[in-house]
Amino acid sequence: MGYSGAPWGENGASGAPSGVAGEVRRVFLGTHTPRLDDKGRLIFPAKYREELSAGLVLTKGQERCLYVFPVSEFARITEALRTAPVTAKAVRDYSRVFFASASDEELDRQGRITIPPGLREYAGLDRDCAVIGANTRLEIWDAHAWASYLEQQEPAFSTASEEVLPGVL
Repeated sequence: MGYSGAPWGENGASGAPSGVAGEVRRVFLGTHTPRLDDKGRLIFPAKYREELSAGLVLTKGQERCLYVFPVSEFARITEALRTAPVTAKAVRDYSRVFFASASDEELDRQGRITIPPGLREYAGLDRDCAVIGANTRLEIWDAHAWASYLEQQEPAFSTASEEVLPGVL
């Protein structure tokens, strides 16, 4: 777990708040390769445990991975979706899948969580996993699916000629 290095405030491009003024948000970094045990438990790297000690929420993510949110980040996302217009079909569809598949969990004394069977099946988790830092969340991938994703995405990443975030990166 690292720190973003600067307090979050207003987003210069849109003026929309991107965090609480003066707050320094932790950032999840790195790639780790734990294994699921026979009971569907996954151990989290020690460096992530403090941030997840208050609890976490697992849910379906894009590209068949699982998203892992600290409860505080999940609350922020929940509030954003709560204020989104329910008249928008995309918001309703996303919210239904996102919340219906969510599972609140706590780390045990060894820093493990049990991944519910439906989420393990969705992400194709069998034994070898990849836990990756993805800014304010972690993602859990089947190790082979993550390797395949990287193989497909790294050439485009290394040759990107347009800015992903204009003026930032």
